[in-house]
Amino acid sequence: MTVVKTTENEQIRELNDQLRKTGIGGTVMLTHGIASLPEKDQLAIIRAVGQFDAFTRDNDPYGEHDCAAVQFDQYRVLFKIDYYNPELTHHSDDPTDPEMTMRVLTIMLPEEY
Repeated sequence: MTVVKTTENEQIRELNDQLRKTGIGGTVMLTHGIASLPEKDQLAIIRAVGQFDAFTRDNDPYGEHDCAAVQFDQYRVLFKIDYYNPELTHHSDDPTDPEMTMRVLTIMLPEEY
């Protein structure tokens, strides 16, 4: 039997992709700018973030799929995933451990960054 070891970055990427694509494994936050858009646009933007797969060494140097810019219609949006402890009082000590980490995916307009 072959055991495949994953790196920390690969573990983080899998957890980030799960949150980004399904909303499972953390919280999705919309900034005021996104939340003020029509509901149909908000939903389409969330869907576009979940479907985004154009990660490169330039926009994802650590391979964690934690931040990028997405274009939807006339909107350019950014998304960023941060890792906090379960109480949301400080950063997680181990973002590879879902028991120790609350992921927060923030979707925002560029001017809100």
